[in-house]
Amino acid sequence: MPALEELRAAYAAAGQDHVFTFYDSLTSTEQASFLTQLASIDPARITHIASSVLSSITFPDSTPGEITPLPSAATASLLTASSADIAKWYDAGITLLAQNSVAVVLLAGGQGTRLGSADPKGCFDIGLPSHASLFELQAHRILGLQRLVQDTTGVTKVVIPWYIMTSGPTRAPTEAFFSKNRYFGLAPSDVIFFEQGVLPCIDNSGKIMLDTPSSVAVAPDGNGGIYRALVQQHVLADMAARGVKHVHAYCVDNCLARLADPVFLGFASSRGVAVATKSVPKRAPEESVGLIVSKNKRPAVIEYSEISTEMAAARAEDGELALRTANIVNHYYSTSYLADIPEWPESYLPYHVARKKIPCTDLTTGTRIAPASPNGIKLEQFIFDCFPQLQMSEFANLEVRREDEFSPLKNKAGTVGEDDADSSRADLLRQGKRWLLAAGASFDDDVLGVEVPPLISYAGEGLDAAKGKHFSDTCLLTL
Repeated sequence: MPALEELRAAYAAAGQDHVFTFYDSLTSTEQASFLTQLASIDPARITHIASSVLSSITFPDSTPGEITPLPSAATASLLTASSADIAKWYDAGITLLAQNSVAVVLLAGGQGTRLGSADPKGCFDIGLPSHASLFELQAHRILGLQRLVQDTTGVTKVVIPWYIMTSGPTRAPTEAFFSKNRYFGLAPSDVIFFEQGVLPCIDNSGKIMLDTPSSVAVAPDGNGGIYRALVQQHVLADMAARGVKHVHAYCVDNCLARLADPVFLGFASSRGVAVATKSVPKRAPEESVGLIVSKNKRPAVIEYSEISTEMAAARAEDGELALRTANIVNHYYSTSYLADIPEWPESYLPYHVARKKIPCTDLTTGTRIAPASPNGIKLEQFIFDCFPQLQMSEFANLEVRREDEFSPLKNKAGTVGEDDADSSRADLLRQGKRWLLAAGASFDDDVLGVEVPPLISYAGEGLDAAKGKHFSDTCLLTL
């Protein structure tokens, strides 16, 4: 058990000793649990963060700054790139994969609450003919890509380790889901679960809030918490032991995500950059998406609200939106860049305030409070907030086709009308139809599409056997 007096002194020095208000009334079991939680928190760090946030010290400047499109040297597009360039990037990526130097990191801390599910979001079935979950689709993309690289290069064994970042509520059910499904054919030793961190919730004066008399109220530290978690959960050490040099990170809610995409890996590695992103073209000036831009000559992601209506609608010489590079949280990292995380100062990533209704314990009465309005602050970091720390020469962006690579699952079907299970399912089926048409298959006019399992084709290749095949209804492809 952590030493009580040492913890009292540390919290008192940080101005947070109110957390011990009810300590003497707790049972010995509750005291032990509470002290363990308190020992996992650095109260001086929380006080420093709270002070910085409340005084706006760590926020970016409120002025817009110089916002322009990414310079042409820092970006390329699959919409306009030559077939020779794409083939060159693909071949380079296949080589990296054959060297077993690539790992994939999945951001999977989200729950399916907004989708009407009590399970982690990755367990969700979007209604495909196979009824495959998001986790299954993505696991089979890795497995299919490993086999593709082996067949292409003759390498006996290709391994793409999959690091899955969960949150506290999703860790156990995610691991249980993988175990129940026998890891979807992947080797269990190559599927590594780790957990993003949490931060104490603070009130409007910067004081740590108590959830119960014997526990601190905490919340996940945002997807930017991945960087600290990679170090603290020994993920970077595991990658180093495996010889990983290139990392692809993405979000679980995109059914079209191309894990360890050879084209993206080859593009980023050929540029020699520390960080690269994938983007899709913004659909319309009013679409509320984050944009990848140059801000004060550094790469950055800005919110739609940070630019004027005129700037959002401005057109480039080619007639496309000038600021059209929509962020889809799909990143490449060199491990040499990630290895420096322990040296990042606290200010490297700003903290963002999310004012929330946080159930808590009243320090005067000890009663439980269920607030009707926001009463506290959850602190979050965003994964892209490291971009402005990079020189533009250390960064690159690859624009991809939305219909091929991005279909987010955000909403419950029938509520918003987009970015839901219906749209995700339709996008994946339409993609399969495009692939099969290119392979020489034919369809009845009213057929939406066909589900092409990732174990049959990673990105439209290997479908020669479908030539001459006719589809009269939506189905699961078997060859």
